[in-house]
Amino acid sequence: MRSWILRAAWVAASMFVVVGAVFAIAWFKTEADLARVYAVSDPPLPMTDSPEALARGEHLYTVAGCVECHGEAGRGKAFIDAGPVAFVVAPNLTPAAVRERYDADALGAAIRHGVDPQGRPLRIMPSTDFMNLSDEDTAALVAYLQALPSSDHQPGTTEIRPLGRVMALFGKLHLAPAADIDHSPRHRIAPAPGPTPEYGAYLAQVCTGCHGGDWAGQRVPGTPPELPPAANLTPHANGLAGWTEADLGRALREGRRPDGSQLHPFMPWGAYGVMTDTEVAALWQHLSRLPARPGQPKLKKA
Repeated sequence: MRSWILRAAWVAASMFVVVGAVFAIAWFKTEADLARVYAVSDPPLPMTDSPEALARGEHLYTVAGCVECHGEAGRGKAFIDAGPVAFVVAPNLTPAAVRERYDADALGAAIRHGVDPQGRPLRIMPSTDFMNLSDEDTAALVAYLQALPSSDHQPGTTEIRPLGRVMALFGKLHLAPAADIDHSPRHRIAPAPGPTPEYGAYLAQVCTGCHGGDWAGQRVPGTPPELPPAANLTPHANGLAGWTEADLGRALREGRRPDGSQLHPFMPWGAYGVMTDTEVAALWQHLSRLPARPGQPKLKKA
């Protein structure tokens, strides 16, 4: 009996040491990743505060999903509490909160490169979705942010908790998306707006963070297990096979599939629902021409 107790104690102690070592490695690795500095030197944004630019920026703030995280009028909000993984807060973006640290080009770098004014990574900021946003569209979005009514709202601070750091260590949580972005300086130009596959591919960039770089669906990194995977958006039997452009428009504007079933509320169809008819047509032109990939989930489960 005594020898059994000793063996059990040794096993427990060994497991404690291993778990402690993993957490320690994860802590130091993630801290090093977050302390890394990226050099960003894109050409200055072509800023204008014309009514057309501000209207375009307001539209982008919604259809690019910014409103889903940062809230109405950019006041910021806590939007994910994933227990031991993370507590994620999208900060206040109104002038009162950012103007002392972020000029227009620094805001552009935060959007497209996922870095703060010192070049350090922003936590959980999905800049891989926006890294190819055109100079003109980025300038319009920044102009809209700079024109927002100032607010002193303090939504809190993002916390990456122990399990989240371990997940980041093993590549299951994109803690610092800046690490996955090409930071070389360049001009970015959008395709001409129209119902074309090229313009649809440009718009569909914002879908990749959830649906994957091939749009074939995936389990969204860092989300809790009860959340279903993001849907397959390719024309596969597991995805959009059998859909029409009208079906896509209904999903985006009403949150319903062709059979009338409701999309999961994690899908921000309310924001995408303000897309213009041209944008919906362009998105369909792109998605319907993708190679059919089996992906992971069936659309009816997402």
